[in-house]
Amino acid sequence: MRSQLLLTSLLLCTAAWAQEIVMDLDDAHTTVRYTLPATLHSVHGTFKLKRGSIRFDPATGKIGGDVIVDATSGNSGSDGRDRKMHKDVLQSERYPEIAFIPDHLEGTVDPRGTSQVQVHGTFRIHGDAHEITIPVQVRMTDGKAAATAHFTIPYVKWGMKNPSTFVLRVSENVEIEAATGALP
Repeated sequence: MRSQLLLTSLLLCTAAWAQEIVMDLDDAHTTVRYTLPATLHSVHGTFKLKRGSIRFDPATGKIGGDVIVDATSGNSGSDGRDRKMHKDVLQSERYPEIAFIPDHLEGTVDPRGTSQVQVHGTFRIHGDAHEITIPVQVRMTDGKAAATAHFTIPYVKWGMKNPSTFVLRVSENVEIEAATGALP
């Protein structure tokens, strides 16, 4: 009797865990920060989430959805620098959205803890689509997920203008940190 109860409990937990997890992203619980290394100092800034929803099946690695960031919301705290970023680099009036569309998750998500996974997908920026794999830390608590990602965008290689001047030299890569979920 005891072994039947244990087996039934295990099967119910496994069946519940095999279900797809949906993360509906909202601006209140999502941050997108960037860092652009430069000769004198690094430039730090933010972007705002426009919308997003991620669905994933921890059992199969199947993942779908999208994360859409408002390219026009880029803010470094300097009006002049931001005007140049929007006009010359991002051309955000012409390309107002930055998107990530995941298509595969590599790794295992722990249903009651923290996991490191790789999320493969397409990153759309400045009118072009680029294949990318992003390392993501996923934290699961009570069936809810929170995630943090740190990755590099080679914006110059991807066709955007380097805003360096004769005096101020900046990196050809920008570091991104994105986090979502209200979990501690």
